[in-house]
Amino acid sequence: MNESDAEFVDEVADVLYELPGVCAVALGGSRASGTARDDSDWDFGLYYRGEFDPDDLRAVGWPGEIFDVGAWGGGIFNGGAWLRIDGRKVDIVYRDLVVVDHELGEAAAGRFHWEPLMFHLAGIPSYLVLAELSVNRVLRGEPLPKPDFAAPLRERASQLWRGNADLTLGYLENYYAPRGQVGEAAATLVTAAMQTAHAVLAERGEWAVNEKRLIDRAGLRGIDDIVRGMSDDPAVLLAAAAAARSLFARR
Repeated sequence: MNESDAEFVDEVADVLYELPGVCAVALGGSRASGTARDDSDWDFGLYYRGEFDPDDLRAVGWPGEIFDVGAWGGGIFNGGAWLRIDGRKVDIVYRDLVVVDHELGEAAAGRFHWEPLMFHLAGIPSYLVLAELSVNRVLRGEPLPKPDFAAPLRERASQLWRGNADLTLGYLENYYAPRGQVGEAAATLVTAAMQTAHAVLAERGEWAVNEKRLIDRAGLRGIDDIVRGMSDDPAVLLAAAAAARSLFARR
């Protein structure tokens, strides 16, 4: 991080930490993990406990869109802001430490749940908030945990995600393939690949914070060749499903 970027991060962190109810501010995403490109967003986690009022963030006056708590579905990914600050694209996510504490306990016991989320083909696991903590760098406020991928969670996540992928492919085989529905079949194949990728990373004990590099990390890029070879011939679509099952079984 160059000097200009470091000053920018400090200035944003100072403002966010002064907001009422904020317990900690963290730099997340590719900027925290060291995988950022020049055009990558700047992701900040805004951690509070129990209550946070987005109107306090709106009062800062940064241009962009600031959402209410719960506006992104009311689940684990419960809201945030898309802003433009000093010419940089900034994403802020709200994270309730009450929820984080709960998911830490659930993960230790091998429990989690699945939620749909816009732009995510396979949806997200509730342990996403823990995955973020494994990457995030605390800038201001109280220390945040750095959770390991507990063995019970690894086993349960593998079972659930591979089970979801099996059901997804089964739907392709039973409905889309016989009807020659190429678009639906392609979407289903890629969704199953994402689900399997979640399973593969869980089996390795590796956290994933989104789907952007999920297929690559899991070694499932071969799904591209399978999709390219599809046509509206039902036999071809069934063969694609079989090829995907073979690909997934090798990982």
